Amino acid sequence: CAARAAQVLAEMAKDEEMKTPCIEADLVPALVPLLESTDQELLLHAGRAIGRICYGNRDLQEELVRVGVITSLVRILTDYAESEPLVHVDLLALYNLADLDTAKEALSKTKVAEQLVKQLRRAKNHERLEMVFEVLQALAQNDALKVQFMEAGVQEVLSEILLRLQGSSRAEDTCIVKAASDLIASLLLGDSSSWNAQICSSTSTKQLSLILTMLHLSVACLDFSFQKVDGNCTRMLQLGVIHQLLDLLEKHAESGAVSVQHAALSALRNLTIPVVNKEGVAGRIQALLRSEAPPAQFKLLETLRMLADGQADAAEILGQDPMLLTRLVQWCDANDHTSIRGEANRLLASILRHNRSQEVVKAIQDAQGVKHLVAMTTSEQAAMQNEALSALAIASAINLETLEEPFKESQLVQSLHKLLQDDNTSPEVKYNSMGLLCSLLNSGPLRQEIEEDNIKETLQHLCSHRNADVAQEAARTLGVLEGDT
Repeated sequence: CAARAAQVLAEMAKDEEMKTPCIEADLVPALVPLLESTDQELLLHAGRAIGRICYGNRDLQEELVRVGVITSLVRILTDYAESEPLVHVDLLALYNLADLDTAKEALSKTKVAEQLVKQLRRAKNHERLEMVFEVLQALAQNDALKVQFMEAGVQEVLSEILLRLQGSSRAEDTCIVKAASDLIASLLLGDSSSWNAQICSSTSTKQLSLILTMLHLSVACLDFSFQKVDGNCTRMLQLGVIHQLLDLLEKHAESGAVSVQHAALSALRNLTIPVVNKEGVAGRIQALLRSEAPPAQFKLLETLRMLADGQADAAEILGQDPMLLTRLVQWCDANDHTSIRGEANRLLASILRHNRSQEVVKAIQDAQGVKHLVAMTTSEQAAMQNEALSALAIASAINLETLEEPFKESQLVQSLHKLLQDDNTSPEVKYNSMGLLCSLLNSGPLRQEIEEDNIKETLQHLCSHRNADVAQEAARTLGVLEGDT
């Protein structure tokens, strides 16, 4: 009668209100030993009953792991790999336990990776594929299991799936491709030296090329997240991934394939984080400026800003490109797309902040970009205000003579005065505003504006500001204004 009793319990446990009585009756400890049976019907009903009773109960799930249920689940997956109902229940159980560190640790000591890859290969319908992907994605957070997945050949199976579904516009195929790409992103992350070694030894350029075919598919966003591990980014560079991405971008720049552009730029943005990976990319990426798709434009601006970050050479290349600067200024006026407008302004500021060239300052002024940076100082976001203030201070130190007239036309002095007077202005913005004022005092015409706007009185008031840094900077700026330093 065990199979029939387990079936009754499985049906009862569908009702949320029946779970507590089942737990109080110690039915779970009574059901667990049944997972050692060779009776498939008994295994099926016992598995369903245990899963439904323990669903969402972390304490019970931890207890299941402690009593060795992981070993039983892997045995069932191995011995009954072709039983659709048993595999379904087994995968559900693994997914429900996969968030537990103790479960991942126990699974890493079994051959679950080999069995899951086999199930991925033999899955014939979307529902089963999605289920296996969910289990793999949950377990891919564990470094030891990642290595085992690669050893079991998961990358070849993923590539086969992506190639098979290439070009499909069906919604269910798109979901599978998205799940496959998310899993690849997780597999390409790693912290341990053993995982890094595995990446190098088992992933050839040909294999990476197959993985990158996902970029041709109709997916809204495939975002490889390499940013956690600079070492892996560098290895991807050595294998030629960055220039493969650039090839794809150039190929699809005018095709209207927005998802491809967005996906490749997402990957490229993360891959270019390590400084060494930025070399040689700035020149090629500018060819993508002709894209008219807002999502791709935003991602392009974000990627270019990442390239300029901390790289004087890259900032100088970008800052002397007339086509790029013209396009940037156009985007700074994009009233219909506030995110693009904001990112364009941030890129202009980044170029100025990370370069030391008078030519770049002049080029940005010639492109009418300075007025946008002045306007950026009054942004609603303090981070953007500080970026603009720092950029203008650096530009003033490099080539103040070029900027005198645009600063007067855009009423920079008056904007800075308002920031200093406004009680809602953050201390950091006030501090940076005074730093910029000190640079402007090196110009006769701008000094005259500062004196006429009676900023001296505001600085005197700020000398007693509750923020010590602001008070100290106010005293220093006042000294510069009065000619003491």
